Amino acid sequence: MRTAAAVLVSLAVLLPAHCGAQQPSVDEAAEALQAAVSFYHGQVADHGGYVWRYAGDLSLREGEARTDGSAVWVQPPGTPAVGMAFLDAWEARGEQAYLDAALDAARCLLQGQQLSGGWYYSVQFDPAERAKRMYRVDHPGAGCGPTTAPGGEEGWHVWRQRKHEPNMTLLDDDVTASAIRFLARLDRRLEFRDAAIHEAVLYALDAALMVQHPIGAWSHNYDRFPVHRPDLALYPVIAASYPDQWSRTWTKDFTGGYVVNDSITPRMIETMLAAWRVYDDQRFREAAESGGDFLILAQMPDPQPAWCQQYNNAMQPVWDRKFEPPAITGEESQGVLECLLQLYRETGEERFLAPVPRSIAYLRSSLLPDGHLARFYELQTNRPIFFDREYNITYVPEQMPEHYSFLRESRLDAIEAEYQRLLAEGPCEATVSPPPADEVAAIIAGMDKRGAWVEPGVLDAWDTEPETGIISSETFIANVRALAAYIAAQQ
Repeated sequence: MRTAAAVLVSLAVLLPAHCGAQQPSVDEAAEALQAAVSFYHGQVADHGGYVWRYAGDLSLREGEARTDGSAVWVQPPGTPAVGMAFLDAWEARGEQAYLDAALDAARCLLQGQQLSGGWYYSVQFDPAERAKRMYRVDHPGAGCGPTTAPGGEEGWHVWRQRKHEPNMTLLDDDVTASAIRFLARLDRRLEFRDAAIHEAVLYALDAALMVQHPIGAWSHNYDRFPVHRPDLALYPVIAASYPDQWSRTWTKDFTGGYVVNDSITPRMIETMLAAWRVYDDQRFREAAESGGDFLILAQMPDPQPAWCQQYNNAMQPVWDRKFEPPAITGEESQGVLECLLQLYRETGEERFLAPVPRSIAYLRSSLLPDGHLARFYELQTNRPIFFDREYNITYVPEQMPEHYSFLRESRLDAIEAEYQRLLAEGPCEATVSPPPADEVAAIIAGMDKRGAWVEPGVLDAWDTEPETGIISSETFIANVRALAAYIAAQQ
């Protein structure tokens, strides 16, 4: 997945001559915003939804897999993320076309909500493929049945063993969480008058609350609507510790039930905070704070006061996939720090700041000579560990598989600056600056006559680099948000 930083790099490469250009007017930015949304909603959307990337001539489409237009993606930067950008545009300009685009994205998502409560990676519209899934709209009145979420009868293994089941809700990769955040934000903007959207959000939130573990963490997925919470006797509330020993080869047992990997628990905390803001329901604040309390407990003891990707119910790090060992993680630890700062900003609870300084100091001491953080540091020795292409652990970053990021950019300067600001100012909103004029000028200049941003790139699922370039939903989202923020700041 391309990062926001990569999007800006692409723009800089494509449009160097426009840096330092004359400051765009509000009308110029608004015209570009209108053209971009009109193109994406009118020509790119399928069934109101979106995938990750398109050929420049729209002949090919892909999310994490190929699609012919009969499926859209929920997983960011898919439909919910694009819908959020439409809402940014609508809040900046108030034009009905932007709200209509967001509504179409929401109605598309409603077509893909599972009976289990949330969403799978994609929403299928081909009749044969839809018949394989348990979409709520296709099974009205269907019973939920007993839970098989972690803590239910199938316990820790359910999400792996049944991952191809037709009724799976995914918390992995911000799938269900992003859909909830978008629909809740839209629900508030509609003043809760759209009964279908309102009910769908609350249904998803009720399920997400029920699968939260007593310690405050979330796991990956669940395949039925939960009717009871995980059992405290099975999942005690205890602090993290190091195992006496751990296997240097993949165990294939998937016993990790408390998940920080891919920011699952931090994203769910963010989602609960968003739901609390929208619905003023204390259950959501309590769920977010409980998630934060898990993050506090999950901070490993010295000499490595940071976080691991996944923990078992004894609160010790364990293997997940064959390239995700029990280890301290440089990437997810930064996400945890950002989440703890958000919790303090929104709740004012000082306990969420307590883990931050020790972790920042440790992570700074662990930076590699080139300024990166390793994705993984060996437990207690703190040696950076990597994998070779046969997925054997190694201590040298050579011959690494290309599908996974074993080296990560450091965000520690920004994290520490925000920590110091909050210490000085107390709980308050994060400061967000509008994009600079030259960046907005480059965004406007980079648009083609259709209202599209086309850039060089590869369609991974098709294994091709289209001659017509690619159109990236991530670029669209970043540019629409920048235009909307620029307009809002100028008005």
